Amino acid sequence: MENKKTETENLSLLDNFKILLGASKGFWLINIVNFGDGIAYFGILALLTRFLGTRVGMTDQVTAISVSWFTGLVTLFMFGGGYVSDKLGVRKTLSVALILFVIGRIILVLAPQLAGLSYISSWTGLLLVALGSGILQPALYAGVKEYTDPRTATIGYSLIYSIMNLGIVAEMFVSPFIRTQEVDMFVTKVAGLGWGIEGVFWMCIAITGLMLLIHISLFTKKVELTERVVKEPEESTKAVEKLMSLRLKETVLDFLVKFKELATDARFMFFIFILLPVRTLFAHQFLTMPDYIFRAFPEAVHDKYEWIHALNPFIIVLFVPLFAALTRKAKVIDMMIIGTTVTAATSFILATGPNVTLLLTYVILFSFGEALWSSRFLEYVAGIAPMGKVGLYMGLAGLPWFLAKFTTGFYSGFMLDKFIPAEGAQDPATLWLIYGCIAVISPVGLILGRRYVLSKEKGNNDANGQQS
Repeated sequence: MENKKTETENLSLLDNFKILLGASKGFWLINIVNFGDGIAYFGILALLTRFLGTRVGMTDQVTAISVSWFTGLVTLFMFGGGYVSDKLGVRKTLSVALILFVIGRIILVLAPQLAGLSYISSWTGLLLVALGSGILQPALYAGVKEYTDPRTATIGYSLIYSIMNLGIVAEMFVSPFIRTQEVDMFVTKVAGLGWGIEGVFWMCIAITGLMLLIHISLFTKKVELTERVVKEPEESTKAVEKLMSLRLKETVLDFLVKFKELATDARFMFFIFILLPVRTLFAHQFLTMPDYIFRAFPEAVHDKYEWIHALNPFIIVLFVPLFAALTRKAKVIDMMIIGTTVTAATSFILATGPNVTLLLTYVILFSFGEALWSSRFLEYVAGIAPMGKVGLYMGLAGLPWFLAKFTTGFYSGFMLDKFIPAEGAQDPATLWLIYGCIAVISPVGLILGRRYVLSKEKGNNDANGQQS
């Protein structure tokens, strides 16, 4: 066992990648679904506020709440998605998720044609997609565990994230050619299909349907049984179902007890909730940014909106591992302060008024700020968590993002209608100034509470050192 571990640790990144290329078929079939969902989910999300507002006819307020609750429900359903994946298995769970996607997205795109039922149709479609996403994500990570070995697990998990972002970038590049009549490529103009937002949505539905056909055809029960690296225990189906039911009840009761205990950890609660203000800016990327660009900029700019949006995942894929490597010796709390400062400060760039150069500068710097601190956040949470409570701390660490997605929509629609209405005088500079002032609470709070938070980190490190 020790020799295998040493052999694994001595492998280079290139060696690990070569081994992964020859990994089980199940791993790559899972990532085909992951890539396709990156295209479809984010392709629709990027234009969802525009679709609900201009095609379904929702007001800014109703649109914002609808999108906010949709993204919040995706996170909420993930809490039970792991149980579904464990009970059905990865293969069946992916099938269920893809079927929900196809049905939900078709219902959503047909909403404008359903007079009197357009709101209900939109909400029903979004609910089905949210449910599918909630069970898909845990299944993808469970699949990586089942279809990789100790040599390839680390790079396998990182590829899940990278492949999803690759799907986002690919879709964002193609989307303007489907949506608009003509795309200005700076040196020449290229004719587009001019199918509008519905055309993009139907493309995403077609991709989803193709993923479903590939998954059903290639990810067979034989592949599931023979390619899996981590085997399931040999128990009868009824015994497994009974065991999973008991585990769910124990997990819920255990979580409630531990959550009450965790809520008394003042330093930890301060740390994760001080990030809520800056997290709202991430929600505004799909709640506010689309209408801001379409309403405050000329047609030549919003025709290429998806390209502007794609800068973020492109930068994240390239710079998250680079920044993590370059700053690995720096204190995590200091990187959090620097990163959240950059993220929050970018909003003040937009407070000068609509300008294409400043808009691009904002997106680039915002993405760099995210790359600086987002990957270090969970690292810090795991570092301060007491022995035996890492999972609980990591789970609760996602609560601020969950709350940001659920609550930001309650005011973003009102703010959009007031400062950047579809018709009438606009004042986007004030909008971004207000959002910047909200977001800057996070880095200021981290600076003021730095010593307080570090005392918790030191205490836990000392305790862990004594235990070891």
